[in-house]
Amino acid sequence: MSKNGLPAPRSIGGSSSWRTELWGTALLGRRQFLAGAVLAGFSGIARRARALGELSKLRLMRLRLADLPDPRPTALRRLAWELERRTSLVTVPDPIELPIASPELFRYPLAILSGDRGFAMPSEADTIRLRRYLTFGGCLLVDSAEGRAGGSFDASVRKLLVRVLPGDFLRRVPEDHVLWKSFYILHDAPGRVLVSPELEAIERDRRLAVVYTQNDLGGALARDGFGRWEHDVVPGGDEQRERSFRFAINLVMYALCLDYKTEQAHIDFIMRTRRARP
Repeated sequence: MSKNGLPAPRSIGGSSSWRTELWGTALLGRRQFLAGAVLAGFSGIARRARALGELSKLRLMRLRLADLPDPRPTALRRLAWELERRTSLVTVPDPIELPIASPELFRYPLAILSGDRGFAMPSEADTIRLRRYLTFGGCLLVDSAEGRAGGSFDASVRKLLVRVLPGDFLRRVPEDHVLWKSFYILHDAPGRVLVSPELEAIERDRRLAVVYTQNDLGGALARDGFGRWEHDVVPGGDEQRERSFRFAINLVMYALCLDYKTEQAHIDFIMRTRRARP
């Protein structure tokens, strides 16, 4: 088992069929993981996770590119803390950074690419590997910390996505998408700033494979070791920061359980229909 409770790979650098099997199992596993938590009122999952130890804990993962340092190095640690406090997920406090070529990549259902500057395109081998990751069930959150739209990071991101997922395009996430209700009921995707009112995403097989925000989500989450927020949140201050945390939690929950919340919405109707049967 992996550190996220997902099946560990049987080998390193396996064939595409192995990856398909891995992510097919992983998608089922993450649905079962959070589905059980929702149905049980998020009560029993914490006890099971503690019993299983470190292998069952959720660990956040950032993609590491050679020329793209982490602009908000404390953000994911704070998010891990908030996830454990607000939900009953059990997390590893310290996030991990992995290069695309890492054999550990496929153990994480959510990868985060954050930056505040342009970056060089990965190699062809890494491009193919990232395509496989997204095609076989992985979710990529792209978070721009530039504080403006249309900067060099934005240009590099769009170039990368064209190479990784040719023929697929970033589009606005509609208001009725399950992402907005995967944990909290939300209507926007703020961050440290409000650069773009729209959240963009690439959808594949009825799921969001890539989610892209230009509002510097990590900047709203970052908090130093003394408990001080590292960046002012404008224009909404504390209320906007809270909405940013809720959006980040929704993203993690969505990456783990996909459209389970949509399926849950039909349970009451299904049960009433069954009771009505003779």
